[in-house]
Amino acid sequence: MITLAFDTCLDKMYAVIKKDGEVLSSKIVENKDNKYHSAFLISTLQEIMSKNNIKPQDVDLIAVNIGPGSFTGIRACVTVARVMAQQLNCKAVGISSLEILSKITDGNPLVALDARKGCAYLYLNSEIKGAVPIEEVKNIISKGNYQVITDDKLNPILGGISYQSKDFPLGEILAELAEKKDDDGNWRKLKPLYIQPPPGV
Repeated sequence: MITLAFDTCLDKMYAVIKKDGEVLSSKIVENKDNKYHSAFLISTLQEIMSKNNIKPQDVDLIAVNIGPGSFTGIRACVTVARVMAQQLNCKAVGISSLEILSKITDGNPLVALDARKGCAYLYLNSEIKGAVPIEEVKNIISKGNYQVITDDKLNPILGGISYQSKDFPLGEILAELAEKKDDDGNWRKLKPLYIQPPPGV
């Protein structure tokens, strides 16, 4: 089985190609100049497939991060995945960024990402809790034994580790979660995860 995984929702773009459980390519792309990393998505996917002599029609599963994260990044990621899966007649599976980040630790994870307006997107006990006031998140942390995973903005407030502090293999985690997910892979069901509505909506 060939899995193509990509993520433009977080601060960097992750692109991975796997064949029969083995990672063939894993690439991380950062924003360049005034261009968002999502602008390099198609060219990066073409590059890693070409490098491994894999044609688009060889792909069996497309794995994508559906959010939360950058609104532009979520739209780009999900749109490309839906179009590719439809054209290639392959499966497409979405995984939330919160679930992906929960796997960077072997401990009891609590993931809290900046949601603005004094809130954090919270993932706890394998569930997305929504946008929760930061004071409430601090209270939850103080009463439990959690491995706290945050971003650079919330790390000084909540402690733990920031996923932005080093290059974790988030694309590889995404691919593995999608391969294990009990999902029929229907691209029509692939939708962005907007916990809070985009600006202006």
